[in-house]
Amino acid sequence: MIFRQTSSFNETLSKLSPLLEEGNVALSEATPEKLRVMLIDDSDERNQSLDNMLQAIGCVVVACISTQDDFLKQINVHHPDVVVIDIENPNRDILENLRIVQNSVPKPMVMFSQDDDGKSIRRAVQAGVSAYVVDGIHQHRVGPILEAAIATFDQYQLLQKQLDVTRQALTRQKLLDRAKRILMKQRNLDEDAAYHFLRKTAMDRKLKLEEVAKQVSDAAELMGIDL
Repeated sequence: MIFRQTSSFNETLSKLSPLLEEGNVALSEATPEKLRVMLIDDSDERNQSLDNMLQAIGCVVVACISTQDDFLKQINVHHPDVVVIDIENPNRDILENLRIVQNSVPKPMVMFSQDDDGKSIRRAVQAGVSAYVVDGIHQHRVGPILEAAIATFDQYQLLQKQLDVTRQALTRQKLLDRAKRILMKQRNLDEDAAYHFLRKTAMDRKLKLEEVAKQVSDAAELMGIDL
């Protein structure tokens, strides 16, 4: 998600999330508890300015760290709800650190930057940045930006979980199908009979169906059975 400070900014946000209200300074009622924010910034002056903005809209700044710090370690220590990065140009080391965080303890991330290059924006998004904001920070924009970033992050996490469930289901089905084919060949069974054999064996041994299917598949490999 990429934002530029333009007159259509609030319209864009309202389309992204029904929780956002135009002109709101504070975070909406959808976030009754104060957001815990961790700041990443090498400039003490910018850091203090953004810290003040965040506190003004009701956030709690739990840590202010530099780009030289270990992001993952600091997040595990402070447990922020959202990470805000304020930097002129995100380099590869910073993006790699963000990617490590997202692979370990995923968090909504907002990046304020002066770099509007398309490649830089794509790399930041690929590293896990939920909202990439170009051309400055204004207090009345910060709250909606955080909410939009969190909404985007939550939606992505939901889709990722659904994708993982689908992949697991496909893996189980492939394993079950292979086990049925083995039984059909070795025991001269039809597909229904092979399935019922697997199911009964699982019930008798108090195992999951996929566990029995894996045992059948593993045994076939050891015996060199070629399907």
